[in-house]
Amino acid sequence: MTDNAAFSNDGERSYPPASSIGVSSESLGEKPPSYASAVPPLGDFNSKSNLTEKNQLSLAEDPYNPFEHRDPNGASSGGALAHLLKSSLGTGILAMPMAFHNAGLVFGMVMTLIVGFLCTHCVHILVKTSHNICRDAKVTSLGFAETAEKVFEYGPKGMRRFANFAKQFVDIGLMATYYAAGCVYIVFIATSFHDVINYYTGINWDVRIYIALTVIPCLLIGQIRELKWLVPFSMMANVFIVITFAIVLYYMFDEPLVYSDKPLIAKASSIPLFFATVIFAMEGIGVVMPVENSMKKPQHFLGCPGVLNTAMITVVLLYAIIGFFGYVRFGDTVKGSITLNLPEGAWLGDTAKLLMAVAILFTFGLQFYVPNTILWQKINHKFNPDKHNMTQILLRSGIILLSGGVAAAIPNLEPFISLVGAVFFSLLGIFVPSFVETVYLWPDRLGVCKWKLVKNIFLGVFSILALVAGAVSSINEIIELYSGED
Repeated sequence: MTDNAAFSNDGERSYPPASSIGVSSESLGEKPPSYASAVPPLGDFNSKSNLTEKNQLSLAEDPYNPFEHRDPNGASSGGALAHLLKSSLGTGILAMPMAFHNAGLVFGMVMTLIVGFLCTHCVHILVKTSHNICRDAKVTSLGFAETAEKVFEYGPKGMRRFANFAKQFVDIGLMATYYAAGCVYIVFIATSFHDVINYYTGINWDVRIYIALTVIPCLLIGQIRELKWLVPFSMMANVFIVITFAIVLYYMFDEPLVYSDKPLIAKASSIPLFFATVIFAMEGIGVVMPVENSMKKPQHFLGCPGVLNTAMITVVLLYAIIGFFGYVRFGDTVKGSITLNLPEGAWLGDTAKLLMAVAILFTFGLQFYVPNTILWQKINHKFNPDKHNMTQILLRSGIILLSGGVAAAIPNLEPFISLVGAVFFSLLGIFVPSFVETVYLWPDRLGVCKWKLVKNIFLGVFSILALVAGAVSSINEIIELYSGED
């Protein structure tokens, strides 16, 4: 617990003058907001209750409540839940049996639950920090990059010069990750249709033809600019995914399961591949802030049960179930996507492949929303406002066509995307939230014996190890891929 005086000393946390952040001194009174209460305990994630507790700031001291200024026509809690589920239940979950193959049954199950908890916690602290800095800066909402920027801008004096770097780092990381993932989405959709249609019709079309055909619906879905209009697509995608999972589960249990020949813990050399797969598959950090910012009742995002907790509990359980039983069922023959293990030519298995392809297609709009929003915010001032609509149409179409071109030029993009995903999701999903929280709480709101600092150091080290392991594994896969072609 600290008071205002604790933040006015030169060696401590103090706030920049109002003029430096584009706010009039009259509106802020040239006085930093009071911190009569500390940041809420880590276990209490209900931001609404924390803003109204008697031991929190009184309205006279800080009357600004960012939740009161949200769009009343924003997305509902159900819509936000659908978006979060869809952003986390992509192609990554299909690779979970392979992840368990690289980890072993017991180690894979335990670490899937632990990694799921860590990812959820990092999202919690990012959103909670964003809520707090919105109150401090008196703004309605902030995105991921803007949250990082404002935390540094309002942080300790020695860190303020890194505010713009923090914003640019997050922005570039998000754009690189999601544009690259969009390319692999196109490849996944096209390959699924290629396998099924070619098998049943007897035609021998190259996968690049299917990539060209896949680009057409992507061009249409990619023009949707409001997150709430993507809700129907997310909901339909979730339905298709549930049906696909049901079919996959049917094939998992259509024969007796054999556990005795599966290792409880895999060899150490393959475990890094497990962590790279799980982190890449689970992390939807780039979608979190846009979804939260679009909600008309953002206080429902955190808390218990809350939108985030409900989504992540569902995601982690599905990952654990599919990974565990998928590996038990198919053993060492398990493939990178469990749908590839389904019987070829069986109508039920092929239905699962097609439904998953359509679900990923419906997800493309949400995947495309994040990087395009970032890019447009950076360049929209360069165009005549009267031409903004046409400019956005051309820009979005050009990026999608370019993504399709990259996919057609290199149909096997998985190793490259895994490299980008492992690097940026480890950094963006774990390292950045923990570092941002540390800067915001520095120096004397880090808990008893600075336990939050110790916790965040652990998260940072874990993210770097995951980054290195994922990068090395992806590079080795790329080398093996092109060595095989030679």
